[in-house]
Amino acid sequence: MAAASSSPELFINVIGTFVTEGDLGVGTIVGSAVFNILAVPACCALFANQVLNLEWWPVSRDTLAYAFTVVLLILTLRDGRVEWYEGLILVSCYIIYISAMCFNQRINSFIRRLTSRRKKYKNICEETPLISNNFIKETEICEFSSSDHDESLEIVNMTSWPDSVGEKIWWVITWPINLVLLCTIPDCRRNRLKSWYPLTFIMCVLWIASSSYIIGWVITAIGDTFRIPDSIMGLTFLAAGMSVPEAVSSVIVANQGHGAMGISNSIGSNVFDVLLCLGLPWFIKATLLPKVPGEYYVQINSQGLVYSSISLFSTLIILYGSLSFNKFKLNRTVGMICLVMYVIFLIFASVIELNTFFVVNLPICVD
Repeated sequence: MAAASSSPELFINVIGTFVTEGDLGVGTIVGSAVFNILAVPACCALFANQVLNLEWWPVSRDTLAYAFTVVLLILTLRDGRVEWYEGLILVSCYIIYISAMCFNQRINSFIRRLTSRRKKYKNICEETPLISNNFIKETEICEFSSSDHDESLEIVNMTSWPDSVGEKIWWVITWPINLVLLCTIPDCRRNRLKSWYPLTFIMCVLWIASSSYIIGWVITAIGDTFRIPDSIMGLTFLAAGMSVPEAVSSVIVANQGHGAMGISNSIGSNVFDVLLCLGLPWFIKATLLPKVPGEYYVQINSQGLVYSSISLFSTLIILYGSLSFNKFKLNRTVGMICLVMYVIFLIFASVIELNTFFVVNLPICVD
C-alpha cells in the first residue's frame, strides 16, 4: 500500500536527478515526508468519525524504522553530495526493511509474549452475573447486498449527464481526461478485459511517469520565473500534491476502523520514499551517469535540505510523543497539534531556503 501510493515521488526524483539535475526530487520527498508525518494523521483525526485507537507495536515499529532512515538521510546530505556507495547503502537498507517485514508476524508474536510476561495478573471477578432475569431482546439480521462493493468499483460513464450543477461542471472538465484514459488504459474491471491486467498496470505506470514529468517541468518553470528555488517548490507545492493519495487512503482506512493501518501507511511510505525513491536514482546516476567523468557522486545544490531533514526528525518525535502521551489514541487534539506543527515546518523550511538567516542556495542565473 505504501509503495503503490508513493510511486509519484519515485518518478519526480528520477526526473529531478536525471533530467533537471536539481533539488526538486529531494525537496519533494522531504516535504512529502513531513506531510505524511503531520498532515496525514491530522486529516485522519479531523475527518474520522470516531476516536482512533492505535496499536502501540505497529506505530513504534514503523517509527523506529523511519527514525533510522532519517538519520541515514542526514548523514547522506551533510556534505552536499551523495556518493555512489551512499545510494547503495540506502537501497540495501530498504531491502533489509522489506525482509524484516516478511517476518512481521513472528516479531509481533514475540513482542506480545515479552510484554505479556511483564503484566501483573489482576483478580478476575464476576462483574456481570451469570444468571439474569433479563431476557435477550430479539434482534434482526440485516442482509447486505454487493451493491456497496460494486459502487466503489463503478465504471466511469462517458454518456450520462449528471443531475446537479456541480457534478455537471466537474463532468465537463474531466470528460476529455476520462476519454483519453478510457482509450489508453484497458479497464480490467470489465469481464471481457479481466485478463488484460498486465497491460493495465503498465499503462498506469506510464501515465504516472508522464504526468510526473509534466508536473516537474511546470513546477521548475514556475520556480525559475518567480526566482524560487527548486527545493522550496518541492517542499511546498509538489510535496502536498504528491501526498494526496496518502491522505485519502489513510482517511478511508481510518473511517473503516483501521487507524493503525492508516498511520503505518503514512510512516511506511516515508521509508519507501527516502530509501528507494532517493537511494535508487542516486545510485544509478552516480554509478552509471556521473556529471563529471570519474567522479561518482550526485551534487546537492541546497544546503538547507540538511536542516529540513533534521527538522523532519523532530516532527517524528512530536508525532510519537503526542500519541504516547495520549495513550495511542488519535483524536482531534492530536490532529490539531500535528496540523499546527506542519504549518510551522513549512514556514521554517521556506525561510531557510530563501537565504534569510544564511546562504544555502546560490542565486538563480538570469539569462
